[in-house]
Amino acid sequence: MVRQHGMPMSLETPVVFLIFKRPELTERVFAEIAKARPKRLFVVADAARSDVDGESDAVAATRAIIDRVDWPCKLMRNYASKNLGCKQRISSGLEWAFGHVEEAIILEDDCLPHASFFPFCEELLERYRDDDRIGTIRGSNFQNGRSRSEHGYFFSKYFDCWGWATWRRTWTTYDPEMRSWPAFESAGKLQEMAEFPPELSFWSWVFRRQFAGDIDSWAFPWQYSTFSQSQLAVVPDVNLVSNIGFGDCATHTSNHQHRLANLPTEALAKMEHPSAVVRDDYADQYAFFNRYGRAKGLRKLYIKFTDYLEFRSRAAA
Repeated sequence: MVRQHGMPMSLETPVVFLIFKRPELTERVFAEIAKARPKRLFVVADAARSDVDGESDAVAATRAIIDRVDWPCKLMRNYASKNLGCKQRISSGLEWAFGHVEEAIILEDDCLPHASFFPFCEELLERYRDDDRIGTIRGSNFQNGRSRSEHGYFFSKYFDCWGWATWRRTWTTYDPEMRSWPAFESAGKLQEMAEFPPELSFWSWVFRRQFAGDIDSWAFPWQYSTFSQSQLAVVPDVNLVSNIGFGDCATHTSNHQHRLANLPTEALAKMEHPSAVVRDDYADQYAFFNRYGRAKGLRKLYIKFTDYLEFRSRAAA
């Protein structure tokens, strides 16, 4: 089956919009959501910190944008009355949303989607709704223009929070405190998941710090959840979401010159569903160093090396 991907007249799948204090970014993402015209929109907002000058005004201006909903839509708001922080606010907000719906598309205030993102998520949420092997649908692609599939999408072990979608069935496995992590680590499960030493080192470092409370992230526990459940993510063969929020006001993406800031997006012109669900390990290796790799020289060397291995492997096939 081939489907052309354009903008739907009215999006059936609920959208969850996570906002805080950046009205300029929120307005840009809201404009794209408005074009999709979702029939149900859930808005999750944190409150201002009392010790940050001007933040309450920024929060108010950001929330006022949501009042512009002018299409037929069931609008539900979950606005915090006191500041909860990134991890608690997003975790509790998504818990609230999935208490109302079975599946949803999730966007943060700095994740600008291409028009193709919404129908892409909607179709794949339906296709893999009852397939426990699939945990999430992603909008981001970190392959730098390298095509990984003739079908329009491929499978990865990596979740990414820059525009995504999932089901309640998957969300119920999420534990923001990662209580199963010590047993998972001691049983050597992370070593089984990691394919090379830098990957094992990175995720061990991240998950240990997250479990200890040194990182205020909801997304790392979600990545751990999909690892621990051996679930895959669906990744579009082109980038469908751009993170436009790199800068001083960001929580975790403060470097506005980062290589992944403001990545271009493009249309996903067509999609064919593959007959098998098989992870693309070359794409995962490439994505790890492009998305998470911290050592610049090592990242470039490994990307070239994996490109060479992939070329040799596919040439011999």
